[in-house]
Amino acid sequence: MGALGHYLEAEGIPTTQISLVREHTAALSPPRALWVPFILGRPFGVPDDAAFQRKVVLAALQLLERPSGPVLEDFPDEAPHAGIAQAPPDLVCPVSFPRLRNEGSLADRFVDEVAQLEPWHDLAVKHRGRTTLGVTGLEPAEIAAYLASWLTASPPAGYRADVSAAEALKLCFDELKAFYYEAKSVQPGRHTSASIQDWFWFDTAAGQAFLAIRARAADSTDAAVKALSGLGLVPRAVDVALKSRMPA
Repeated sequence: MGALGHYLEAEGIPTTQISLVREHTAALSPPRALWVPFILGRPFGVPDDAAFQRKVVLAALQLLERPSGPVLEDFPDEAPHAGIAQAPPDLVCPVSFPRLRNEGSLADRFVDEVAQLEPWHDLAVKHRGRTTLGVTGLEPAEIAAYLASWLTASPPAGYRADVSAAEALKLCFDELKAFYYEAKSVQPGRHTSASIQDWFWFDTAAGQAFLAIRARAADSTDAAVKALSGLGLVPRAVDVALKSRMPA
């Protein structure tokens, strides 16, 4: 879309766009673009939230008021998460789980946790009839193994030759987080978007791993990876909550 914007502008047609991968947009330098920190496939946030979607559309259209470009702005808000108010009726645990690991390295506990959640995610897909997973082309266990390798002394490149390290990191973060959210949504109990987000970031090995990887990204010599350590990997609301939990 960024490249197409240049051709349209050359014909006198003003353009604006929404970007989900900031690094690509920055490289193409389209006339006007709004980067949104949402998961791939949801450029306007979550479904059925007309008020929030309108806010995103208006922010993109307001870029047309700029006299010149290129313009690349960041949308300031995280998308609300579409949670399930309560577990679907008549669900029972699909398998007897052993206890999650409390010992071993963070990487080991993270990979083990993903394996334990796979039956729950299978149940979520069966119940909802769909999943948001599939963008990376990797299975959840493969994504976990790739992200766990970022916790080593030598962070990897992309998981494919045509995917940069920054792109791979962002894609895997978004997809595995969606895996956790979907799996949690069908576990017994009442769940809201806020409670699932808190559970993920503060009660799981994945949340700990994501924060540790974000710290590694901040020290990266790869400019695109380093840029992700800002708002690209951890939501602003989570950073605020983390600061409030720190001892005074």
